[in-house]
Amino acid sequence: QVHLVESGGGLVRAGSSLRLSCVASGRTFNVDGMGWFRQAPGKEREFVAAIRWSSGRAYYADSVRGRFTISKDNAKNTVYLQMNSLGPEDTAKYHCAASTGTFLDDHRSYDYWGQGTQVTVSS
Repeated sequence: QVHLVESGGGLVRAGSSLRLSCVASGRTFNVDGMGWFRQAPGKEREFVAAIRWSSGRAYYADSVRGRFTISKDNAKNTVYLQMNSLGPEDTAKYHCAASTGTFLDDHRSYDYWGQGTQVTVSS
């Protein structure tokens, strides 16, 4: 089992920044991909960004590319999501996920999920 704990969400004004953190623990040796997904009320879960532990290669949704940056600290088993220029459209619950699979922009590749952290952006 892999346990994921997110933090860093909050209520901010449009144009602000937030940094989300996700700490992984447990049997992480099989995990190579870490991703962030978000889900707003009444909407489907949406891929945001992902990164590979081994190579550091990052992947982004078009909607966040250039505003969000995903990074990792292997020593701390932690993945970060730096979110800049936030807008009301970014309001959602953000979930961290761990993958042993291939296609990191597909939620079906993920085996473990955190409880999520709420991000609310006011206009």
